[in-house]
Amino acid sequence: MRDEGHHAEDERRVVDGQTETGSASGGSAFAGSIPVAVDNAGAPSGLSSASSLLLSSIEIERRAERVKLLLMDCDGVLTDGRITLLGEDDEQKSFHTRDGHGLVMLHRAGIKSGIISGRTSSAVVHRARDLGITYLRQGTWEKVKDFTEVLAEARVAAEDVAYIGDDVTDIPLMRRCGLGVAVADATDDTRAAADFVTRLPGGFGAVREVCELILKAQRRWDDLMKRYTEE
Repeated sequence: MRDEGHHAEDERRVVDGQTETGSASGGSAFAGSIPVAVDNAGAPSGLSSASSLLLSSIEIERRAERVKLLLMDCDGVLTDGRITLLGEDDEQKSFHTRDGHGLVMLHRAGIKSGIISGRTSSAVVHRARDLGITYLRQGTWEKVKDFTEVLAEARVAAEDVAYIGDDVTDIPLMRRCGLGVAVADATDDTRAAADFVTRLPGGFGAVREVCELILKAQRRWDDLMKRYTEE
C-alpha cells in the first residue's frame, strides 16, 4: 500500500470520494463545505485507521490522468453484490443506469473498460454488450492471470490502469495497477489496500464516480457535457 503526498502541517487524503484537510489533533475536518468527523488519529469516524492511509488528492488526480483502461469486478461493484439464482446455470443481477452512462461517456473519451469476475452470468454478457465494454472475463479463479492477459491484449502498462473492487479477491489487482479503487461498502481489508475509496457503494453509482474522476482529471468532462448542455 502506498502512502504519498502528505504534508507536515496540512495533511490531505481522499476518503469516501472527498478530500479532507486537518491536523492530527482530531476534531472536524472539511471536504469543501462538507464537514467530516475525524478521530484523534485523523481517520474519519467509522473507518479503520488503515483505511485512512490513502493517497493525496493531487496524487489521485495525477494517476487518474494517466488511465487508459478501467477494469472492475462485477458483483459488489457494478451491482450491490446480491444475486438471484435462475436454475443451475444462470443468475440475475441488477445494474445502475448512472454507472452505465458513466462508462458510455468514458468510452466516448477513448478510454476502454473491462470486467473480471469470478462468477458467470448471461446478464453480464448482455450488459457489457449494451455498454460497449471491451474486455469481459467471467468464471475466473485466477484474477491476476486474467488481469495480465487483458493488459497484454489492450497493450497498456499496469500504471495506466485503474481497477475497482469490493472484496479481498480484488486486492492483488488493485495493488498491481496505477489506481486501485475500493467502493464505499467494500470490506475493511479491501478499503485499506485502496488508493481511493468512493463515496457511493457498489451498484449505486460508485463506477460512475470513478468514471467522472478519470474524465475530469483528463480534462474531458466539460467537452463531453456539451452534448447535454448546448442546444
